[in-house]
Amino acid sequence: MTDTKKTEAFGTEVSELLQLIIHSLYSHPEIFIRELISNSSDALDKLKIESLTNAALLPEGYEPQVRITPDKEARTLTISDNGIGMTLDEVRENIGTIAHSGTKAFIAASKELKERPELIGQFGVGFYSAFIVADKVTVETQKAGESEGTRWESDGKGTFTTEPVTRPEGTGTTITLHLKPAGEEEGDLEDYTDEWVIKRTIKKHSDFIAYPIVMAVSKQKPVGEAKEGEEQQYEDVIEDETLNSQKALWLRSPSEVSDEEYNEFYKQISRDFTDPLKTVHYRAEGTVEFSALLYVPGMKPWNYDYENSEKGLNLYVKRVLIMSDCEDLLPLHLRFMKGVIDSSDLSLNVSRELLQRNRQIVTIRKAVTTRIYKMLGELMKEDREKYEQFWKNFGVTLKEGIVREPDSKEKVLPLGLFRTTAGEGLVTLEEYVERMKDGQESIYYIFGASHEALTNSPHLEKLREKEYEVILFSDPIDEFIIPQLDKFEERTFVSITDAELDLDSEVEKAEKEEVLKEAKRKFEPVMDVIRARLQEDIKEVRLSKRLKDSPVCLVEDGQVPSAQLEALYRQMGQELPKVKRILEINPEHPVFDKMLGLEKPVQENWADILYGQALLSEGAALPDPAGFSKKIATLMAAG
Repeated sequence: MTDTKKTEAFGTEVSELLQLIIHSLYSHPEIFIRELISNSSDALDKLKIESLTNAALLPEGYEPQVRITPDKEARTLTISDNGIGMTLDEVRENIGTIAHSGTKAFIAASKELKERPELIGQFGVGFYSAFIVADKVTVETQKAGESEGTRWESDGKGTFTTEPVTRPEGTGTTITLHLKPAGEEEGDLEDYTDEWVIKRTIKKHSDFIAYPIVMAVSKQKPVGEAKEGEEQQYEDVIEDETLNSQKALWLRSPSEVSDEEYNEFYKQISRDFTDPLKTVHYRAEGTVEFSALLYVPGMKPWNYDYENSEKGLNLYVKRVLIMSDCEDLLPLHLRFMKGVIDSSDLSLNVSRELLQRNRQIVTIRKAVTTRIYKMLGELMKEDREKYEQFWKNFGVTLKEGIVREPDSKEKVLPLGLFRTTAGEGLVTLEEYVERMKDGQESIYYIFGASHEALTNSPHLEKLREKEYEVILFSDPIDEFIIPQLDKFEERTFVSITDAELDLDSEVEKAEKEEVLKEAKRKFEPVMDVIRARLQEDIKEVRLSKRLKDSPVCLVEDGQVPSAQLEALYRQMGQELPKVKRILEINPEHPVFDKMLGLEKPVQENWADILYGQALLSEGAALPDPAGFSKKIATLMAAG
């Protein structure tokens, strides 16, 4: 074999990451065992899945395992597996020069990580935790199906070496940590070559790993049988001992599983170190039998909104992992759920393509989805504070179900929480309807860029006077949801920016009719100037029945995209045809009395300013901010 040992530099971000871990995250050093064993478990999962379509990857008599080998004299700790292994390119990509998005996010979150270093696993950079306890790390790995492997080695100080090797054990990965000195002072590292320390740490962090974690341990074995009156003699022997229970928690009765066991298993499968918000464990019997252990995360994963983030449940058949992150088991709007489905009715060699057409999977998906809706409804009623925490993390995702899967609308809508003009709290649609005022026939809502902008919208003025509650929609997806809705509990949804919004009773209309006629005669000259000046931007100018304090607002005529939706499409690089809206003016505002006495050029400038104010009040961008600023300055100087 040709000696092609190469020395390379870590990427800039990887070097920064290493320094952060080594110098800032030492307060929880034992997490390195959890991270490295989890990586081994992932490698074993991947080999098992690959072998379903290529049985030749598994040697005869193959038994997956993770092996721990401490060496007190050499001060080394070795963690090895017979999983999928890595090629040289994969070694470089995973632990070398290429910085992943997870690395960037980890560095960006450095402040939080200093306070909660156990979150390292969420960022996919857990391997580097080895340098918390080791001053040199050696990796020997060989990809399944390959005859040559790679040795990677680094002291974590900016460079690493790679060279081709043949791994004696064949397929798999061996990581050798050359440990830093252990000490007895507070804050010093424990001795990770000590059998008791290793056993305790694995029991705490890796007990639920599905594969045996094996270590050769020293035991005393009796030598023969002691004769009467003689002391029993013992000899030291070395035997393999499995350190983890490998419990398939989902196959046990819920009454037999403690909250602590549920939480620890969640942490294993999610790489999260916080407890889940909610756990659902049950066995379904009937057309298709399966066991389900599902979790609602207590916090939003760092990469949750990335397109390539992991989503779906782990699919097992008779305790054998068939597919990690199986997206076919849940609709996309429930992708926040974590957990396991184990069915005895599926084939062990089912492929991803076959899953999509498998009627049993469709049945499981439907049953699990229904159970999740039920669980969320119960959580909302039994623990509103927890549910609001869930909604803060995943409410936008859940609302996607109304758009993506219209059949889910009736299930998802009652689970929604919304901000309204009633205060800072969140309300359901059912709660909104229950407290509607006498005479209020519809559910009123408004779209906007932010909660703050909506709270100050001039469109609310008349509704506040009538004490009508208004739902404040500020998530971009909300604009796609409303067209899918017709009624809720026989109440129609009405936008308060609709040009045809009718809030007055017949008596109120009759009382105001003469007043509006007079106002129209009085301000028609000003309205004509505004129409002519803004003809490229607006469809019409008319007197407003909804404004009380503000001078102007813009309203929508018919089913046209709102200003926020137009802005959203522009952000996505899509231009919509220009939509002209109606400018409503408040005849009771003193600005229009003053406009009547101004010359036409000044009136035109004031029209521009009023249009700008209408845009700003709804959170929209000004077409000419500099020009608007100059006009305001001129007006101030004249005043």
